[in-house]
Amino acid sequence: MIAITQLNTSEVLRYMGCPPEKADGFLTAQVEACAREVLEVIRPRWSWRELGLSFEEEGVRLENGLLLPGEDLKRHLSGCVRAAIFCATLGAEADALIRRTERLDMGRALTLDCCASTAVEAVCDQIEEELQSKFPGCSFPFRYSPGYGDLPLEVQGPLLDLLDAPRRAGLCATASHLLTPRKSVTAILGISDKEIERTKRSCLGCPAQGSCQYRKAGGHCGIS
Repeated sequence: MIAITQLNTSEVLRYMGCPPEKADGFLTAQVEACAREVLEVIRPRWSWRELGLSFEEEGVRLENGLLLPGEDLKRHLSGCVRAAIFCATLGAEADALIRRTERLDMGRALTLDCCASTAVEAVCDQIEEELQSKFPGCSFPFRYSPGYGDLPLEVQGPLLDLLDAPRRAGLCATASHLLTPRKSVTAILGISDKEIERTKRSCLGCPAQGSCQYRKAGGHCGIS
């Protein structure tokens, strides 16, 4: 069972575009209060499946036939012969809390939104740890999600179908390939039977480097 009991407020501030050391007392108190609100309403659910994979000219082919196109994922999964595909969501309650607050206080709603983003990443961190424990002696690159690099969002729906996500996690994709509930994630975690170099996510290698709001604010997203 996945349970989140606290949030890293420094990560929340980075999502808000504020370096933690520059946050004043009022902002810090608001983040802490909103974090408590989010933790009270989230209901994390998730689903996963292990699949073999092969490499083709167009991208990575999962053993069920689904092609994950792009060169970035191919490079990322180099040395892996299988992957754990998973999805996770905080549930509809987090979305509802943010929408209610938007009608009253947009600034607070933004803080709640960033707290929820931090929470879903924390959920994924726990899932990743649990999945890695199922494959002792194996090596893992970091999890990789649609929309990162040149892996398109169009694969969201097929991944959710693969995971039976609507039934098992209450997670769907819209016609524009966005996840609903909104605070949700799909991800690919490569699995290698041999030691591989764990690629470190960094600003220099990030596809979002040129448009990153964290860097523009003088901070970073916290994943490097």
